[in-house]
Amino acid sequence: MIVTRFAPSPTGHLHLGHAFSALYAYESAHRADGAMILRIEDIDQGRCRPEYETAILEDLAWLGIGWREPVRRQSEHFDDYAAALDKLDARGLLYPCFCSRADIRREVADSPRAPHGPDGPLYPGTCRDLSTDKAARRRASGEQFALRLNVGKARGEIEPLSFHDAFRGLVRADPGKFGDIVLARKDTPTSYHLAVTVDDHLQGVTLVTRGEDLFEATHVHRLLQALLGYATPDYAHHRLLTSAEGKRLATRDGATSLRYLRKAGHSAEDVIAMLPPRTA
Repeated sequence: MIVTRFAPSPTGHLHLGHAFSALYAYESAHRADGAMILRIEDIDQGRCRPEYETAILEDLAWLGIGWREPVRRQSEHFDDYAAALDKLDARGLLYPCFCSRADIRREVADSPRAPHGPDGPLYPGTCRDLSTDKAARRRASGEQFALRLNVGKARGEIEPLSFHDAFRGLVRADPGKFGDIVLARKDTPTSYHLAVTVDDHLQGVTLVTRGEDLFEATHVHRLLQALLGYATPDYAHHRLLTSAEGKRLATRDGATSLRYLRKAGHSAEDVIAMLPPRTA
């Protein structure tokens, strides 16, 4: 059975881009007599708000979108992410990084040929070769650190990887695009990359539908799936809705919310008619 998911972060009200993505997941599942699950991605406790989660549930129901219970909230499952980290650490694939963002910027600035990835300059690996004893002493002293994945070592332990995308066909995975990614920080026990990989596995997701802006991240997720022994879902990285100026709709940029449209007198049918077709 096909299982899709819609996974918003409760940092603001849903807008038309969210509606498109949610309907894409819902309709993809129901065309195949499957189910959609709802996940609240609230690991950023500084920005997430309960009132936005309530609004998300109300807006989805108003659009006629149903989901299979229960709703999973990432903030309630930090133990699951810790278990995955322990599994990777037991294989010697993690290392503590004590570099601040400012440290990394300075080092990259001093290296004009520093390699770049989808998010900018890659981490230069400053802490990768710290001795176990030295790293342990720095951790014991209370120094802030992040846990990074040694991507080079991880790639050396697995076969060539690929995944299937509904729009691009078979894609050869290149997990090195992001360098040694952060999987957890001392004050935030999981990263987006780790959490969504674990969640999709535990929730039995078979088709990940999400915006094409996350296509590159799938290369990292495919590596984590292989390292953790998870099955690989299919993917559909759909188009993004944009403003009249061609800018991607985003809550932080004031994209018109579904709540505003409701208050302005638009029906759910009106809103759905504003959206482009939702097929691969």
